[in-house]
Amino acid sequence: MDYLQMTAPCGLDCFNCNFFLASEDQEAMKKVEEMSKQYNVPVEIMLCKGCRSNNGRIPLQMHVFGEDHRCAAYECCKDKELKFCGECDNFPCDNLHPYADMAGEVPHNIKVFNLCLINKMGLEKWAESKASKVRETYFNTPWSLK
Repeated sequence: MDYLQMTAPCGLDCFNCNFFLASEDQEAMKKVEEMSKQYNVPVEIMLCKGCRSNNGRIPLQMHVFGEDHRCAAYECCKDKELKFCGECDNFPCDNLHPYADMAGEVPHNIKVFNLCLINKMGLEKWAESKASKVRETYFNTPWSLK
């Protein structure tokens, strides 16, 4: 697995995302098909190979936000010739701002945490030992102050 290619500049772990996994995993495909029906978006638009493979133009985002939509974090990293937002002197910035809407359904609020872990652990070690645990915790563990 090319973890650099399959980790977004903003820190999202594309290699653990159902929209990526659905092409080869039946359980992931079932989840994508359910979301397709729920949001009335064709499955083929929901399938994804990551923003790096699409030059920052994710089909689902273009479907929702319009054909001209481009990811600000992707564009900024590209302009600054950075692999990840966490390498930037301005990290974290408003391109990584967490949002409350759909926080339980989309992993955008874990971006800064993932980027800090990538900086601390290195990409390969994070991808192989921590990324899936972060995603699992985010989507399935109730919040607490333990």
